[in-house]
Amino acid sequence: MAKTVIGYVRVSTKGQGASGLGLEAQQAAIETYVTQNDAKVLRLFVEIESGRKSNRPQLAAALAHAKRSKAALIVAKLDRLSRNVAFLSALMEAKVDFVACDNPTANKLTIHILAAVAEDEAQRISERTKAALAAYKARGGKLGAARRECRNNLTLEARQRGAKAAGEAVRSNADAAYSDLEPLFQDFQSRNLTQRDIAAELNQLGHTTRRGKPWNQVQVGRVLQRLQS
Repeated sequence: MAKTVIGYVRVSTKGQGASGLGLEAQQAAIETYVTQNDAKVLRLFVEIESGRKSNRPQLAAALAHAKRSKAALIVAKLDRLSRNVAFLSALMEAKVDFVACDNPTANKLTIHILAAVAEDEAQRISERTKAALAAYKARGGKLGAARRECRNNLTLEARQRGAKAAGEAVRSNADAAYSDLEPLFQDFQSRNLTQRDIAAELNQLGHTTRRGKPWNQVQVGRVLQRLQS
């Protein structure tokens, strides 16, 4: 096991998050495991979000921190991976090692298998949906633009709203990826470091950008703008 880890715990409701139910058990499992394996938790990320939603800001931040710190991601239970396609996809893309406290022998091969199963199920659902729609259309049913209520969906205003929403989603993901670095940036600013100096310190500490590249002053400036907005 890696000597440094980034913890990730999740519950589905705000009620659970406020009460600590579920979160405390997951945190206890992580703490027990790292103690037994002489490891250190650099930071614990807490997500209060339904398992059905794919947008996971805290997961994105945890993966980014783990990748930059060259640490492993640790979760309390393997079912947090197998029940969440978004988690699987993000973990695969980030190429971060992980530890599941309830199944410490699980490895990247396990993740590949889980992702393959999830992808196969998604494909089967897609095929069933397409077959049902084709049958509906064959019976005279109308789909898409053929339906009166859908004819005006692609107006200029609608396209502009879609572009705005897409842009906000990109910015949100970028903000989440660097949220764990905010304390570091606050320290850098308190020391009146230039953007070039900040980039040098981040590189020296072993941090990379969310795309795995070395920091430069332009990237530092962009992150500073996000954190100050």
